Amino acid sequence: METPGPIATFMKADHNRLDELRRKGAWWEFRGGLLRHIGLEEKILLPEARKRRGGVPLPEAIRLREDHAALATLLIPSPAPELTAAIERILEAHNPLEEGPGGVYAACDALCGPEAGVIVERLHHAPEVPQSAYFDGPRALAQVERVLAWVTARGPRL
Repeated sequence: METPGPIATFMKADHNRLDELRRKGAWWEFRGGLLRHIGLEEKILLPEARKRRGGVPLPEAIRLREDHAALATLLIPSPAPELTAAIERILEAHNPLEEGPGGVYAACDALCGPEAGVIVERLHHAPEVPQSAYFDGPRALAQVERVLAWVTARGPRL
């Protein structure tokens, strides 16, 4: 079995930290951590991979961005069981796309080669994401309903 590179190791550890926060019911901390994690991928990893691929995004980039948008939307309103379940369902399918020998993190490690450690330093020093208060307004809830329908429609391929 191949040893994970520094990017995969760092990002997998963050997945584990987020899973633990979710299991403990530390929703506010989980919310902030997940938003930061999404930011690490959207602002550092995916652009770096695209740059190193001559402007061509990773094949999984579209799927990851769809999932990130859905997750961010589900974090807008106050926590509720159906939102938690949808987030868990998305992450159940999302995290394996990133982890493991054929995942996005391994691809980023391979693309960055000896510079992967520099990328990990950028990831490590990225700031926390300021959180807004939960918002349960009608427009937000309508968007959440659309995302919940999207999660349901994706079915087993999610």
